[in-house]
This record gives sequence, structure tokens and C-alpha cells, in this order.
Amino acid sequence: MRDVSVRYKQTALGAAWGLIRPLTTMLIMVFVFSNVAKLPPDPGIPYPLMVLGGITIWTFFATAFTQVSNSVTLNSNLVTKVYFPRLIMPLSSIAVSFIDFLVSLGLFIVLAIWYRFIPDWHLIFLPVFMLLAMLASFAFGLFFAVVNVRFRDIGQLIPFIVQIGFYICPIAYSSRLVSTQWYYKFYILNPMVGIIDGFRWALLGEKAYFNPQSILYSVVIVLVCLSLSVYFFRKRENSFVDDI
Repeated sequence: MRDVSVRYKQTALGAAWGLIRPLTTMLIMVFVFSNVAKLPPDPGIPYPLMVLGGITIWTFFATAFTQVSNSVTLNSNLVTKVYFPRLIMPLSSIAVSFIDFLVSLGLFIVLAIWYRFIPDWHLIFLPVFMLLAMLASFAFGLFFAVVNVRFRDIGQLIPFIVQIGFYICPIAYSSRLVSTQWYYKFYILNPMVGIIDGFRWALLGEKAYFNPQSILYSVVIVLVCLSLSVYFFRKRENSFVDDI
């Protein structure tokens, strides 16, 4: 509750920023990648809907990943004064990011109504891909949270990683465009590829490109990284006070 109140404290628009950011990003990407670059969407899907689906789940992952990575250093005053389960800090960061995600998802619903695009039975898989995105942000962010305590350079590296990830993930384009390329087998090793494609598939149905093999890679990589990150965090948490 403290993190939520601080996030929107003394802001004129409050939670509306969770609506403004994805909407502005979508409009810019539609203009640049659809009107200028002429990238095609998946057949039968409006380009704005395809882009907004990717932006919604990517923004949730990127925001949660960034918040988790900085969770320990941002709460250094608590770490040095009182003992509590340290995992509460990264977990609360995900909860705050989830609020913005729900606002963005509401925007997608409004846009889908505008285009008269009705979801089908694939929608029942939506929570699965939401959970995977949450676990991915926690798994990768937890590792960087530990390293960030010791080496503050990580704080400068994280925005750079997020920026690169935005372009190598299928947000402004469909994975269908690279599915015939020789590097596709390496491309789907990116766990966010399967999660983003699966999220859009759950929202937009069969017309959205989705390779089940990619989500298999995503699940395996995320679970392995999650196990290693939790172990690394638990092993290093007792040294946080000394490093801070």
C-alpha cells in the first residue's frame, strides 16, 4: 500500500498514467511501423489491436522487472533498520505494476469494442500468460536486485536492457514475419517471445500467430531462472546490510 501511494502521490492524473503511456506508445508505433515502415499485422487483425496487445503485456513485464531490480536499494532504509522477510520487497513491486497492467488491459477492451473484435474461447488461457509474465519479471528482476545492492552500475544497465528488449520482442511486429528466417530457432529462445505471442493469441484468437514450441521454451527458461534467482537471493540477503 505504501508503494502504491508513493507511486501516485502528488500526481495530477494518478492511475490515469497507466492509460496514457500505452495509448501514446500505441499511436506512435502505429504511425511509424504501420504507416511509414508498412509492417503488416497478422491477417484479419487490426494493427492497433495487435500492437496494444504486445504493449500491454510488455509494459507489465518491463515495469515489474525494473521495480523488482531496484526494490532492495529503494528500501535500503528499511533493510538497515529492521529485519523482515526480504522477499516482500520484490513481491510488492510486482503488485504495484499489476495495477498499471489492469488499466492497460481495460484500454485494450475498449479498443476491441471499437473494432467490434470479440474474443473467443482462447481467452481462458489469458491468466496463464499473465502469470508467466509475472514470474519472468520476478525471476530476472530478483537476480539483478541482488547484484544491484553490490554494484550500483546495474541501475544504469536496467533501462538499457529494457530498451533493447522492446525491439527484439514481437511488439510492433508479428513473429510470423520472422518465422521463416534462419535465426527463428534462436529468436524463440527469448522467453518473452512466447509470452507476448501467447498473450495476443489468448486475446485475439487463432488469427494471432502463436507457436506452442515458443511457450514451452518460455516455461522452462523462466522456471529455471526463478529457482536460481530465489536461491541466489536467499544466499545473499544476509549481506545486504553490509553492502548497503
